Amino acid sequence: MEASFWHQKWERGDIAFHESEANPFLTEHFGKLNLAKGSRVFLPLCGKTRDFTWLLAAGYRVVGAELSELAINELFKDLGLEPEISSIGKLAHYRADNIDILVGDIFDVSAEFLGPINAIYDRAALVALPEGMREQYTSHLMAISVLAPQLLITYQYNQLLIEGPPFSVSDDEVRRHYDAAYQLTSVEIRDVAGGLKGKVASTETVWLLQTNR
Repeated sequence: MEASFWHQKWERGDIAFHESEANPFLTEHFGKLNLAKGSRVFLPLCGKTRDFTWLLAAGYRVVGAELSELAINELFKDLGLEPEISSIGKLAHYRADNIDILVGDIFDVSAEFLGPINAIYDRAALVALPEGMREQYTSHLMAISVLAPQLLITYQYNQLLIEGPPFSVSDDEVRRHYDAAYQLTSVEIRDVAGGLKGKVASTETVWLLQTNR
């Protein structure tokens, strides 16, 4: 999937994936990660998600990675903050109190650029990527986060009926990517109200990925 696909979506305002409130799975299940206040939480492919507001209000520091600079400018506008902007490698680094966002290709994000991460909240990254990119993404995510625990949300539906994103990611695929490194727990499965995009029956699964470290 080319970067231009996502840039065009943001430029057209074709962002049905953007939620106007914090994701209910985040508010219901984030506590299962047992993080101390002040922990740094990484949101890959974050867009301008309202989940930032919830996490900040809950006392966490947040780190994002996002391809679209337009999305991040809108995010800071929504937050009412004026970011400091600098360059780091091939990325732009947007910074404000308790917020760091790296703008560019997530595969250009290194562990050094990211800094220490206490947890990952992946609501919209794994499911945004086509099957051929997901193994590269999950391997990269584990490497740059040094196997930080995760709260992961996936969809399952008949991929033959509609095109992603979001893509359908089976339980078996989640285990294939992560089982060797994490203890995986499915903490909730819920039907998507009205179907995915109003077109096809789908479920959402909330996964808790924990290590023994």
